[in-house]
Amino acid sequence: MKTSPLDKLVCPVCKGPLKYDPKAQELICENDKQAYPIRDGIPIMLPGEARSLSEPDQPASA
Repeated sequence: MKTSPLDKLVCPVCKGPLKYDPKAQELICENDKQAYPIRDGIPIMLPGEARSLSEPDQPASA
């Protein structure tokens, strides 16, 4: 069974699993309701760059 490099990433806040959303180019933490962007193929795992899933167009505060 092959694993992707994305399978090794965890949420920087809760250390929980992330789900990849290819359409939005984001990694989703369902525990914290945060979406981390992927820019130019690089996951941006900074809490200040995350988007709150409860406020779709607002970046999360750090």
